[in-house]
Amino acid sequence: MTSIKLGMPINYAGDFRETIANLADFEGVGVGRIAVPEAYSFDAVSQLGFIAAKTEKMELQTAILPMYTRTPTNLAMTAAGLDYISDGRAILGIGASGPQVIEGFHGVKYDFPLGRARENAEICRKVWRREKVEFAGKHYTLPLDEEHGGSGLGKSLKIINHPVRERIPMLLAAIGPKNVELAAELFEEFQPFLFHPEYVDAAFGDALAAGKAKRDPSLGDLGIVVQAAALVTEDQDAIDNALAGVRHHAALYIGGMGARGKNFYNSLVVRYGYADAAKLIQDLYLDGKKAEAAAAVPDDLVRAMSLIGPKSYVAERVEAFKQAGTTVVLASPLAGTHAERVDTMAALREYFD
Repeated sequence: MTSIKLGMPINYAGDFRETIANLADFEGVGVGRIAVPEAYSFDAVSQLGFIAAKTEKMELQTAILPMYTRTPTNLAMTAAGLDYISDGRAILGIGASGPQVIEGFHGVKYDFPLGRARENAEICRKVWRREKVEFAGKHYTLPLDEEHGGSGLGKSLKIINHPVRERIPMLLAAIGPKNVELAAELFEEFQPFLFHPEYVDAAFGDALAAGKAKRDPSLGDLGIVVQAAALVTEDQDAIDNALAGVRHHAALYIGGMGARGKNFYNSLVVRYGYADAAKLIQDLYLDGKKAEAAAAVPDDLVRAMSLIGPKSYVAERVEAFKQAGTTVVLASPLAGTHAERVDTMAALREYFD
């Protein structure tokens, strides 16, 4: 059975400096990875650089850098720089995001996410190996020649610095079958969303098998990184409130992230076996009935993808994640104070390798 690491995401909407000032407390109780998101917020990388200076052992994951917002070589340079200042603790998490953010906030065309992810991985690894970056793909041409719109003056270059590692671990955010297959073929880790460990085979099994069949053995085993809300308590009111928050969050994605027929999260929940519930949640949410949509999220789905409840129950859920092949759980502690959140992570740490 694979080992499983306890990590923690940082909320980009909170007081980042206050969070980081207290981060050593989480590292002290055994949190082994910190993940910083990037939507249309402050960038993740500058924050991770600050974290690198404040921590000693934690892995530092970008979660997730939208690949349209940086060239592949810039992604490689960025990861190499973060890996250098952290003494080899960087994890480069990339993903496609969506057209609302990519075209709306960045003004960049959202196209060919699968092909671009593949070429990004190949180019990044060339850079880290300090090869001259020469690449002729469907989406990226390096150097950019006249045939592809360049001036003809581009030179084949290699990164000046010597990266700490020639293979920085790469993670792909993926839930659709083709993306999951690509992650299993070409990336060290993949990060699904709304993860139900009991239905990992139903939702991802075929795609994972297809990708692993083409996987280079030098990549090692594929890691699975998941997020889960966490609260270890006997207080039933606190449990109910925490589960309600998970329920509303799930309804937002299942019901509101995309149009009918074009919602990847809704399709995922259908693959879990909740087809009727998925349709109802979406219909309610798109009709503006958000509270009703949240109420329609199946209770067993809410509980399955969370670590909320008494110690014995949380221990069972951690074991379920482990049995599903999860290698990192990014647990979001829901307690009200910093001290209580540290206590939550310390309690969780007992159940992790």
